[in-house]
Amino acid sequence: MNMQQMMQQSMKIQRELSKARAALDEELFTISKAGIVTIEMYGSCKIKSIKIDPSVMTQEDEEMVEETIALAINEILDQISARHDEIEEKITGAGGLPF
Repeated sequence: MNMQQMMQQSMKIQRELSKARAALDEELFTISKAGIVTIEMYGSCKIKSIKIDPSVMTQEDEEMVEETIALAINEILDQISARHDEIEEKITGAGGLPF
């Protein structure tokens, strides 16, 4: 493969990655934890919504609700990160490249 073909291939991969990343940024991820909290987050890591079951909104349960929200957010971020890795590997054939 000559240098021009390599440059064209590299540019093609970059375009595909950019397109896939833009699509992922718009993808909506949803997670529900213990029937207490439901979080919707875009692939761009922007939260769309957090819904809390009103029946758990007592003073005594405040710490549990807060911990559940944190767990849900961390889990959904892990899902988004895994999806980023899948896209990267599919397009480039290699993982671990920075976004």
